[in-house]
Amino acid sequence: MVYVKRVFLNCRAECPASNGQAPLNDVHIINLSLVSDVQVKKEVNTVPEPPQSLDFCRLNSRVRNQIDEKRRLVTALSASVPPEGQKLFFAISKTIKEVSWQGSNIVVFDTVTITPPYKLDNVRAHAECKALLHIRKVVEKHMREQAAAEAASSAAGAQTSPQ
Repeated sequence: MVYVKRVFLNCRAECPASNGQAPLNDVHIINLSLVSDVQVKKEVNTVPEPPQSLDFCRLNSRVRNQIDEKRRLVTALSASVPPEGQKLFFAISKTIKEVSWQGSNIVVFDTVTITPPYKLDNVRAHAECKALLHIRKVVEKHMREQAAAEAASSAAGAQTSPQ
């Protein structure tokens, strides 16, 4: 096991908090194995303020939510679907949490289904509804962004290739 000696410097931030709450601190982490010399410029005489108490209930809730989100995303990766479907799933799940896999189909709000090859024409629902229109807009935006990214990467590849 490798041990790294570090020092954590907790410095009061230069700018006050804009929301009127307690002033924030800047935390600097320094790897001491990269330090060759230390000089004390000024000794601090004041006792530092005790750290604010943590809301463990809120922290545990955030941890639980993040674990659930990661599990959901892992199931998306293990769904044995092409990368286009996975990318679309991730794009939808950034704004809509009620998205899941049903075989190779993406299901949103339990009403809208996107079937392979995951294009705009493959977005279907049992009836015309706001959810269907919204998901179509999300898919259309995702397709535009993918096309722009492919165009940018192919243009960058053309510029860097030797002529």
